[in-house]
Amino acid sequence: MAEAVFQILKADGTIAEEAEPPAIPPEDLVRLYRTMLLTRRVDERMVKLQRQGRIGFYIGATGEEATVVGPAYALESSDWIMPCYRELGAAFWRGYSLFDFFCQLFGNKVDLNKGRQMPNHFALPQLRYGSISSPVGTQIPQATGMAMAARITGSDDVVLVYFGDGATSQGDFHVAANFAGVFQAPLVMMCRNNQWAISVPLSRQTSSESLAIKAKAYGFEGIQVDGNDLLGVISATQKAVDKARGGGGPTLIEALTYRVQAHSTSDDPRVYRDEKEVEPWTKKDPIRRVRTYLISEGHWDEDRDKELEEEIKLDIQTNLEKAEAIGPPDISTIVEDVYDQVPWHLREQLEDFKDLEETAVEQEV
Repeated sequence: MAEAVFQILKADGTIAEEAEPPAIPPEDLVRLYRTMLLTRRVDERMVKLQRQGRIGFYIGATGEEATVVGPAYALESSDWIMPCYRELGAAFWRGYSLFDFFCQLFGNKVDLNKGRQMPNHFALPQLRYGSISSPVGTQIPQATGMAMAARITGSDDVVLVYFGDGATSQGDFHVAANFAGVFQAPLVMMCRNNQWAISVPLSRQTSSESLAIKAKAYGFEGIQVDGNDLLGVISATQKAVDKARGGGGPTLIEALTYRVQAHSTSDDPRVYRDEKEVEPWTKKDPIRRVRTYLISEGHWDEDRDKELEEEIKLDIQTNLEKAEAIGPPDISTIVEDVYDQVPWHLREQLEDFKDLEETAVEQEV
């Protein structure tokens, strides 16, 4: 029989019976709420930008914000995050700026990757936030390796790796879980189970009673938590982090949530799922749940909420205009950032391209 799903904050914003909320300072709760709301509003705005042809691609986390921001809060700033591709909120929590993110989406000359990565595929080593890559599950063995490196070097760092339910069908997940279990790696495996791997439902991913139960086969703990419950996610992650840091090995957390929108701007979920399935999950919205709780505890009110919405709207617009006005990277970076001494044939090709570019500009004038 499956164990009960761990929950602290119910869908109506009240504390579950006999549940013990984690000790979170009110100012941290407000900042967590702001980060979740910022992520939601950025997602909404960037989808519109993609539809307008101003950016090429976008993938968001609408309805899943608690599974993203909550685990990041449970870490120390020295711990590492290995993301999937919906963890923008965790990057914001770590200090990633709106301006830098927008520059990455546009791939302009200020973008640290200089336009060489897909939108939403950023890397933030200065924030101990690993590079995002599109192949499903590849970050899981990488995270296990990072955790083992911490162990070998005597560091007490913990590594948190995010992935979706679809990744549990990949060999990368099983190889990493087995290795982490055998060697007791200081690893927290956060499975954001949003019920869909693009068009493949959870029922086609596994016949197990849960994803969390898969941890038992590899010799460590697996738990299910209400993924739309910010307090529950934080509490479960904190326990797993403390356990890993203390030498207790890995934990698999299955955070139950739902992907209420499309997988990405390249996807239309109406083709493969009944939209009636979405409606019940909208009533479990993690942001509304936190806002209700904050107000009931006297840490927030409607006036401040309206002010925050306006602040976020202005912040997005200001940074968007600034980033969009910046031009693309110089074409020479294609070779000069790769070679210390550019080979003669590439140098010639670069010069030929620049000549063609100048001619095209002159003809336009």
